[in-house]
Amino acid sequence: MEMPPAEPPPAGAAPVYFDAVLQQNRSLSMVGAFIVLGVAGAFSFSIAALFASIGAWPVLGFCGLDILLLWLALRHAVKAPKPYETVRLDSRDLRVRRVDAKGRAREWTFQPYWVQVGVQEPNELETHVTLSSHGRTLPVALCLSPPEKRDFAEALKAALRRWREGGRAP
Repeated sequence: MEMPPAEPPPAGAAPVYFDAVLQQNRSLSMVGAFIVLGVAGAFSFSIAALFASIGAWPVLGFCGLDILLLWLALRHAVKAPKPYETVRLDSRDLRVRRVDAKGRAREWTFQPYWVQVGVQEPNELETHVTLSSHGRTLPVALCLSPPEKRDFAEALKAALRRWREGGRAP
């Protein structure tokens, strides 16, 4: 399942003050997967050839099997749908929607006047961004790096300030 493309709001829709789609970065592309598979295949083939030359020919099948399993795992890793999270602030509410890799969605709604954006940094390698309102706390931006989380939190705080100051368009 691919992430749906952003659609323009219909005419007369509420103005949007903040709209973010947060998605994990895939570090392995299809080209990278083929490179890994080629290197592993060459190594496995050389091991198989060595064992076949000394008469242990059944090892050939096992070396082929490990490359097949590696190919299946890499194909799954590259083509699997990525989970994503959307954070949207419009004139009515602040909505957080999470869609996992299986396509299951969960949604939380906050009244923008009361929501607080919290940033906790227990150490330099860890940063947590939370939305809090009426005793509920929701961690957001889980897939971002610490600097990206700080930037995200500042941008969301600025959008909430604009909303609270009377809803000037962004």
